[in-house]
Amino acid sequence: MSLSLRDQLLKAGLVNQKQVKQVTKEQKKQKRLEHKGQVEVDDTQQRLAKEAMAEKAKRDQELNRQQQEKAEQKARAAQVKQLIEVSRLPKLNTEDYYNFVDDKKVKRLSVNALMRSKLSSGSLAIVHHGGGYEVIPREAALKIQERDPKRIVLLNTQVEEPDADDPYAAYQIPDDLMW
Repeated sequence: MSLSLRDQLLKAGLVNQKQVKQVTKEQKKQKRLEHKGQVEVDDTQQRLAKEAMAEKAKRDQELNRQQQEKAEQKARAAQVKQLIEVSRLPKLNTEDYYNFVDDKKVKRLSVNALMRSKLSSGSLAIVHHGGGYEVIPREAALKIQERDPKRIVLLNTQVEEPDADDPYAAYQIPDDLMW
């Protein structure tokens, strides 16, 4: 059988018999006092281990939260992409353009007269998609706005019907003004 550390140190000559007896006596005295409850047990190792476990659990919880957040973002992005793909209107190649502002720059999109009036009235909206722009219906734009408001480039407020007693009802604003 292998020798204990104490016996190995004694055999190697690193400690003498007197030192071994003194350490043994101190250990027995410490255990007796701990058993009687007169000396507090040194639990720093246990406390440090518990703190490390709590810190690790907290770190793991934060990582899980971040992973869940990323997964939710990815799911929202996929939903937005699907909404745009399903509800977008076909692109037109006309000489008539609708001008709008995106990121402090004036952009333009080829439209027909019906699309222009619906964009102006708020029935249609313009969204970012794949490095370009798409025209989608208002309902789809509102769903996209809930998930990712940055994708909406233009969504005018819906025009309400004029009141019956409106004094300016006879004076219509011309719709053919283009900028």
